Amino acid sequence: MSSDNNPDQSVLPKLKPVRLLDPWQWLAAGWADFKAYPHIGMFYGLCFALMGGALIWAFVRQPAYLLALAGGFVLIGPFLCLGMIDVSRRRESGEVPTLLASLTAWRGNMGPTAIFCAVLLVLELLWSRAALVIFAIAFNPVPGMQSTLAMLLHPSNLGFLIIYFLVGAVFSGLIFASTAVAIPMLLDRRTDAISAAITSFRACLTYPAVLALWAAMIALIITASMIPLMLGLLVSAPLIAHGSWHAYRGLVERPAA
Repeated sequence: MSSDNNPDQSVLPKLKPVRLLDPWQWLAAGWADFKAYPHIGMFYGLCFALMGGALIWAFVRQPAYLLALAGGFVLIGPFLCLGMIDVSRRRESGEVPTLLASLTAWRGNMGPTAIFCAVLLVLELLWSRAALVIFAIAFNPVPGMQSTLAMLLHPSNLGFLIIYFLVGAVFSGLIFASTAVAIPMLLDRRTDAISAAITSFRACLTYPAVLALWAAMIALIITASMIPLMLGLLVSAPLIAHGSWHAYRGLVERPAA
């Protein structure tokens, strides 16, 4: 392996200069990776589509299981992303990616990766709790599932919707800022979770416009993928995961040999 895998972990990596439209190049490079090994990408895309379908089922049929499923998927998601990122990493280095190798890519840096996933789970739980508190304050008692959508769309609840989405924007922004380059960095450099998260935050603070565009592109692609029945995730999930590798490579310098 290259020296990327054995860096001096006491020094945070330097950031590269990027341009505003670079996220389009990251996405195009991710699409090239997907086309090169579509069977691997489709496997992971199917996993994400099934996860999304399970969340829809829980929301409609068994709301009590929604939080547990979401929490479990927050833990599983990064490991699935690592598999797709490993495909991009191996392809870039001239190796031949395989599905089996991608499924065990997380083992190379298991401890920090597990810690990082646990932090994401805490953020997700805080986000869910904040959403429940906002609902409880705005509506007493909390409405049943049948009347929730009609009630939320009522003009009198505009203030609630603004607050709800602002809180969601704060938490989703924190999650994106901490993961933008952290997950590929954990795989590539075998670094610790704190260094990976700090590097990700530094990238977002150094290039806010570029990373905001990248976040908006991801959000739009994921939103479009939900119709119909999450089937779009078959392609969009691997596309974004592959693209995140190229975002990391475009933002973070290689360590000196």
